[in-house]
Amino acid sequence: MGLKETINEIGKKAKKASFELAMVDDKFKSLSLVNASKELMRNKKNILSENKKDVSRALKKKLSKALIDRLLLDSERIDSICKGMEDISKLTNPVGKKLSSWSRPNGLKIEKVSVPLGVIGVIYESRPNVSADAAALCLKSSNATILRGGSESFYSSSIIINLINKSFRKSGLPSGTLQNIPTTEREAVGYLLKLDKYVDVIVPRGGKSLIERVSRESRIHVIKHLDGICHTYINKNSNKEISKDIVVNAKMRRPGICGATETLLIDYEIIESHLPPIINKLKELGCEIRADRPVCKMDPSLKLANEKDWSTEYLDSIISIKSLKGGVNEAIDHINKYGSNHTDAIISNDKKVVEFFLNKVDSGIVMHNTSTQFADGGEFGMGAEIGISTSKLHARGPVGVSQLTSFKYKVRGNGQIRP
Repeated sequence: MGLKETINEIGKKAKKASFELAMVDDKFKSLSLVNASKELMRNKKNILSENKKDVSRALKKKLSKALIDRLLLDSERIDSICKGMEDISKLTNPVGKKLSSWSRPNGLKIEKVSVPLGVIGVIYESRPNVSADAAALCLKSSNATILRGGSESFYSSSIIINLINKSFRKSGLPSGTLQNIPTTEREAVGYLLKLDKYVDVIVPRGGKSLIERVSRESRIHVIKHLDGICHTYINKNSNKEISKDIVVNAKMRRPGICGATETLLIDYEIIESHLPPIINKLKELGCEIRADRPVCKMDPSLKLANEKDWSTEYLDSIISIKSLKGGVNEAIDHINKYGSNHTDAIISNDKKVVEFFLNKVDSGIVMHNTSTQFADGGEFGMGAEIGISTSKLHARGPVGVSQLTSFKYKVRGNGQIRP
């Protein structure tokens, strides 16, 4: 059987499983997730061994430190993956919820009820934890899952998916609940994107080129996870110490994640009071700083930023800094022009300015006086997320179990006919 035929069979199997999963009891789904978490824990050494193969290949390819950090698994990260699965198992069942109900004058009773999306295809790069997060979120929301990981995380993702699948089979879940496309061939993605007969939604997680390709080629609805060109704006009415702590964390906690701040915007009036401690700490942590002329004039050791910097997702220990003479309005204009509708934050003690910023910035997540690195489904109490959607339809922001459902209308009558 060729690759195209193989993927077609995967789609057919997933579609069949999705009908059965829609009827699976929530307690059974939750128990299956707990069992899968335990299976991963029992095989921690094997997972770490496979991950070493991926990391070794990445080092030979001279991938950036940030990308290797995304790829790397250690004991603590595997513990976190397992905890995430158990946290998802404890979430309220998102399926079968009565979203609203009403009666009509003719006696018809109408209910709007949440239902699974059906079959979800997840295409991702580098991060092996996505394998477990996606499998858990999709099962909890009663969806069948088709995973296609990137070549960078091939060994890590494969063993995680195989172990979860082994556990799902032991639990007695329908065959086809979770499937992996076990190849790094680029053609596989193209075939998957044309399976609109079987797949209901595609969720891509990766670089700009992957997202653009999926958006261009897919016959299936796409929940986009575009670049994380995230901003932190320091307003003139802000606490200097809080500003420093937030910016350093937002950039340097994990520079390679999509919620890392890439551009710092700051009111011109406070660059001499607020920026020096921020710049010194970032330098101390090995961060390269690119800034506009007023900031470079204040600190000549900095590299002059260019137009491209404002629209670059570095995913690395690099930050661009722009000073603003137009205050919050200029900050909003800059973000809406150069941002990616992902996550943007304001540091300010002026309530009116804060509310204006939060209402006007067109991003899935907007924040006040906190680090953009909190842009994470787990931190939002969702257990985990399948990605941060920069789309406006069907989901936006962290995509958790509730965002992986749709709805249907149930209409009940007692013999009514339409005149």
